Amino acid sequence: MSTVYFSHPDCLLHEMGEWHPESPARLQAIEDQLIASGLSGLIERRDAPLAAIEDIRRVHSEAVVESIRNHLPAPGETGYFALDADTLINAHSWRAALRAAGAAVAATDAVIAGEFSTAFCAVRPPGHHATPDASMGFCLFNNIAIAIRHALAVHGLKRVAVVDFDVHHGNGTEATFLDDPRVLMVSFFQSPLYPYSGEYPNGERPAHLVNIPVPAYTRGDRVRELVQRDWLPALHAHRPEMIFISAGFDAHREDELASMGLIESDYAWITRQLVAVADQYAKGRIVSCLEGGYHLSALGRSVISHLKALAGLA
Repeated sequence: MSTVYFSHPDCLLHEMGEWHPESPARLQAIEDQLIASGLSGLIERRDAPLAAIEDIRRVHSEAVVESIRNHLPAPGETGYFALDADTLINAHSWRAALRAAGAAVAATDAVIAGEFSTAFCAVRPPGHHATPDASMGFCLFNNIAIAIRHALAVHGLKRVAVVDFDVHHGNGTEATFLDDPRVLMVSFFQSPLYPYSGEYPNGERPAHLVNIPVPAYTRGDRVRELVQRDWLPALHAHRPEMIFISAGFDAHREDELASMGLIESDYAWITRQLVAVADQYAKGRIVSCLEGGYHLSALGRSVISHLKALAGLA
């Protein structure tokens, strides 16, 4: 099994202030662990291209595009513009966001072309909170949703799945595909927790959205149970032609932005389950994009576990 790793130095230039947990140090921590693990020399690396505006517009309104492009600080300025209380842009954010979305699109093209079985996009800003009509929650464009729409519109796929194991509900991804049963979404998320969405108290959840709230302090053994009980039957029933992963690692027990209890072996186990499903129905095709994960050491270690499982090395 071959795996490709997409990233770009532009993704390091987007930053939202020294206080902000979604920082360039996240990608540097992953790079450090790639080197320390010896994995860096075992997977091919590619630079993320800039996404085309038409790629962005398959998911986002013109208002979202213009709200970012029209409020960028001038080159050389060190200030920020706040899109919401915790989502800011600097002079480099536009290019970083285009690189992040472009990585997801290029990874999709490379995997569908058969160059690689799987791909991981080490990019920022993350994406799964960005809705069709708003940037929010550290996210500018919804990278994984843009890749999925590209797979459907350009490559003609009929059924895909998106798996989100970030600790926060992927409200933007859910909003994008709420009325599109071609896209099965499965996730777990801590609840209550930002963005305080994803629950269906009246049982009105669409069948193609298997998004499962779990309480604080949920550990890996419980998550494995729900994967086997809820995710895997839904994935097998859907028979996806490709799997996309919103790979957030902030459900790790060391992450201070939430209160769940996963460890590296849990992420590896989840990834192996998804690889098995992809092998059965999707020619092994998986594209994974980085979302959350804010404890730097835990993030780096968890990404390595995820990458090794994607590459069939663990």
